[in-house]
Amino acid sequence: MATAPDSPFPDWHSFPILVTLDRLESKPEGLDPVQVQERLAHYGRNELQEMHQRSRWQILWDQFKNIMLLLLIAVAVISAITDLIQSLQEQRFIFPKDTVAILSIVILNGLLGYVQESKAEQALAALKKMSSSRVRVLRAGQVQEVNAPELVPGDVVLVEAGNRLPADGRWLVTANLQVREAALTGEALPVTKQADVVLPADTELGDRVNLGFMGTEVIQGRGTLVVTQTGMSTQLGKIAAAIQAVEVEPTPLQRRMDQLGKVLVVGALILVALVIVGGTLYQPSMFGALVQVSLSMAVAVVPEGLPAVVTITLALGTRRMMQRRALIRRLPAVETLGSVTVVCSDKTGTLTQNKMVAQAVGLPEIGLIQVTGTGYQPQGEFLQGDHPFAPQSHPDLMGFLLTGLLCNDAIWQQDQGEWVILGDPTEGALLPLAAKAGLTAGGQTLERVAEFPFSSERKRMSVVVSTDDQAVYSLLRGDFLLLCKGSPELTLECCDQVQRQGQVQDLTPAQRQEILEQNNTLASQGLRVLGLAYRALDALPPQPSAAGLEQGLIWLGLVGMLDAARPEAKLAVARCHMAGIRVVMITGDHQLTACTIAKDLGILRPGDEILTGRELEQLDPAELAARVGRVAVYARVSPEHKLHIVQALQKTSQVVSMTGDGVNDAPALKQADIGVAMGITGTDVSKEASDMILLDDNFATIVAAVEEGRVVYGNIRRFIRYILGSNIGEVLTIAAAPLIGLGGTPLSPLQILWMNLATDGIPALALAIEPGRAVVMHQPPKDPKESIFARGLGAYMVRVGIVLALVTIALMVWAYQYTNNTEIPGLDPRRWQTMVFTTLCISQMGHALAVRSDSRLLIELNPGSNPWIWWAVGLMTLAQVLIIYVPALRAFFNVFYLPPGELLICMAFSTLVFVWVELEKLVIRRLWPGRETEG
Repeated sequence: MATAPDSPFPDWHSFPILVTLDRLESKPEGLDPVQVQERLAHYGRNELQEMHQRSRWQILWDQFKNIMLLLLIAVAVISAITDLIQSLQEQRFIFPKDTVAILSIVILNGLLGYVQESKAEQALAALKKMSSSRVRVLRAGQVQEVNAPELVPGDVVLVEAGNRLPADGRWLVTANLQVREAALTGEALPVTKQADVVLPADTELGDRVNLGFMGTEVIQGRGTLVVTQTGMSTQLGKIAAAIQAVEVEPTPLQRRMDQLGKVLVVGALILVALVIVGGTLYQPSMFGALVQVSLSMAVAVVPEGLPAVVTITLALGTRRMMQRRALIRRLPAVETLGSVTVVCSDKTGTLTQNKMVAQAVGLPEIGLIQVTGTGYQPQGEFLQGDHPFAPQSHPDLMGFLLTGLLCNDAIWQQDQGEWVILGDPTEGALLPLAAKAGLTAGGQTLERVAEFPFSSERKRMSVVVSTDDQAVYSLLRGDFLLLCKGSPELTLECCDQVQRQGQVQDLTPAQRQEILEQNNTLASQGLRVLGLAYRALDALPPQPSAAGLEQGLIWLGLVGMLDAARPEAKLAVARCHMAGIRVVMITGDHQLTACTIAKDLGILRPGDEILTGRELEQLDPAELAARVGRVAVYARVSPEHKLHIVQALQKTSQVVSMTGDGVNDAPALKQADIGVAMGITGTDVSKEASDMILLDDNFATIVAAVEEGRVVYGNIRRFIRYILGSNIGEVLTIAAAPLIGLGGTPLSPLQILWMNLATDGIPALALAIEPGRAVVMHQPPKDPKESIFARGLGAYMVRVGIVLALVTIALMVWAYQYTNNTEIPGLDPRRWQTMVFTTLCISQMGHALAVRSDSRLLIELNPGSNPWIWWAVGLMTLAQVLIIYVPALRAFFNVFYLPPGELLICMAFSTLVFVWVELEKLVIRRLWPGRETEG
């Protein structure tokens, strides 16, 4: 039997081809049919397996395990039993309005939760799309086409340009074969595959040039691959397993809402028990009335409209974030963004422009010349020190720029008014550099007659052009010119002369050392450096070769390039620091380049540490967790390192936002509290595993989303403060009625549902779109473990609830005595209940206006900043009046007609809650001057 994919011999890149075939018990002509069937039975199908997930019915059933919904269901059942008993006693059918209304709310909230949770995880589905469906294999020496799931270890697969590899394997034959592995390794450039090499066992995944990996794409050439691993044993399978192994933790908001539900239900049960037991002991005959009171109290304590308001608030937050180029995939992520304490960002394209721009040129004799300009725009200046430098007056520089222009395969063009580079960005940077001196490819007519492409061994590219007897600036005359660019050290080794002030001189050891020092100076600044040289040829050999022509070159100079930081990123990083959020750069680039950008952006500050991927691998999880708080830059890391970084940060109680774009980023994106995928460069897998997608791949967009998240969380706390403060007032009012001898409850469950859903819910929605204040990004992140009642919210709700209850109870006592002692023809004496109902509803309108700000008075707020709150208050006030004066509504809600004078009395009492809250703000400002918080 062949060596299993999970055998002691997994490092297939470290074995020669013959050893690999021997281990797999295979041969170049492939397996025979019997072997295929045996291995298919042993290893299973070449597919990514899906772990057990909850069924949709299970998800729906789980919604009704919510403790607040369970309390409402119990109330509905008891209410139905009570209505049934009354129907039997009175021998007439009594429609159970309260039961139907309560169960409707229960079902609505259950469906709302189901819709949010039933969006199945699609990351695995996106991974499955990366595998091929049909492949060509050699079996028993015959070429066959089979389904990819039928592949087994030892199969020999034939691939060519355009194919996607169906499994992991060892290359047997390669012919000019290039494979794009960016989705797997994060490296943008295609990898040239070589079958004959044998690599050390510790070779990084991205450097295993003798292996192929499932899901990667052949973009050039052809090859033959022997399958070593299939299905979940492949690199793609390991990622699939990692994605599914990540346990999705509840968001801070979900934890807080669970806590809120438990507190409310426990509080309600204790209060109900106290009322029933205390009332029964005081007057046993009141038991039936006390049961009715307890039902009303249970309905009053549960904020039935809160789940819907929270969901709509999060949805509105996603809409605002969309306008700021951030697409939210999961609603709870909106609020989680507001709790982020660490933002881990990729460098290329997110913090930088993803545009290589020439920053400096180093020439013999002249020295270093700085080049200004941003992006690929052809505008910029040449500066020597602080003084302008005219390139046209220096032939050496013009010859240098022309070499970079002609020894180039990139295309520089305008696309819808924006300058873009097609091809290698390092090459492309030389084109706008030349244009800044007045040189363009279109203006040069030199014909390319030979070329030697870049190779990993030479690390150079050369072209031969025909000069057609033209004087090409200071370059020597000749029928042909060989123009070369590449690694400064290796290009310099091919040079024995140097051009200085238009003259060609022998290259002395001192001059060679001076050039290397110049190169080190540019490299130490984090720049990517290229060396340029040339050679004049009188004739072109019959069979020109790089080995024959890339010698005896004349050194021209160096150019340093950098993927410059986005202009807006520096401000965004500063805003993060102001908001108490750490910014961490994670990149596969060189340490020096990463440090240059990090210092420029303010990410790397005194006392911060830098950690490379190789150093990270030497740390165990505990050691990494001990260091992550000090590390600001991770350089030369692979995508799989991101998962370890996220886990280490989370162990230190950080709320982590992590960016990624490759398939290998998916586990880290799913593990992070906020996984952020790149919308432009990101793979489908990374997007499906993420919580948020950046439509512009811009770091500043993450910061804008964090700001929106904080505004959303502040608004959620604001309307929770509003809703629960009102609910506490309702509960205390209901509980007080029988205890002070008024007999029965002043509010029915249906009336309470109206208050909780309409007169509470509609203004709460308006509060959900209250605009953010500038102060939200001047405060540290809120502790994700803090209670929903933290920072005075619980005390405020109790305080305002008591005030509301006292105001309403005072009105209730007066109204009860007035209506029962003053007979007015045509008016029901029970209208005191309607006055209580109305006072509670209208009081909430004033409370909604006052709660808009924690510290500023209503008259200090811009009336037009949130017009919806005025509409909501006006609409609900009108609705409450219509309930009293429209007969059909009056009958449905079981209320009684109020004379206008009594309605005005209700409104007068109602304003007292608004006055109280506004006076509280004045007192707080007097005691704590300068204190201003939002949320």
